[in-house]
Amino acid sequence: MPIDEDVTGAEIDKEVRQELMSLPKTLAEDVAKNLVMVARLLDDDPQAAYGYAKVALRLASRVPSVREATGFAAYAVEKYAEALAEFRAARRMTGLQHLWPVMADCERGMGRPEKALAMAGEPEVQKLDKAGQVEMRLVAAGARRDMGQAEAAVVTLQSPELASNAQQPWTARLRYAYADALLEVGREDEAREWFAKALEADQSGVTDASDRLAELDGVEFIDALDPEAEEDGTPSGDDGGAQSSRGGAADAGE
Repeated sequence: MPIDEDVTGAEIDKEVRQELMSLPKTLAEDVAKNLVMVARLLDDDPQAAYGYAKVALRLASRVPSVREATGFAAYAVEKYAEALAEFRAARRMTGLQHLWPVMADCERGMGRPEKALAMAGEPEVQKLDKAGQVEMRLVAAGARRDMGQAEAAVVTLQSPELASNAQQPWTARLRYAYADALLEVGREDEAREWFAKALEADQSGVTDASDRLAELDGVEFIDALDPEAEEDGTPSGDDGGAQSSRGGAADAGE
């Protein structure tokens, strides 16, 4: 697969570079370049990222970072069984526990929420850092919802981290998950409050909290360039294309 011209392989983290030192220099460079492409494309083109990960895996299957990157690429394209196998391999190689939450989420993806929930109670969780423990809580709440236990999902997300006013990288996602869980059990006013709190913490746009707020407020977004948008004869107004529609849901997507 073609490598972008500006990719040198030097962009990888120091820890990954150290792992690749066990390989011949030319091979290490090739693997590094493919790993950079995985990281570059994972969010916007996960299928392409998966392709580069498979190349890296073919070149260096005994490198933990390669197994981990392949796991995340497989996870991104919903190949959960493959992702879980790669995460397990990386964990065996390193002895580290940081992949435990995403391994549990793979179990959810494979239709085994009970297994994911069981993993949330294993000793490995205590070895996670704070971010990892929050991630595990999110997975456990998702597993509860998968099992039809919506009220239990709400309780699962109630934690000191949720109550804290401190802004952490995971704050927006935790607040968003709590708002979504509240909405599922019919606590709409509280859900709106927590979607607003999620939006406040979401500086990088990792959630669609603004869209969810608009939906709860009955705001419908209309594309001003869409000729079909005003077929009903209702003008869009001068507010940038948003109009109040208390009787309908937002057409903002997620």
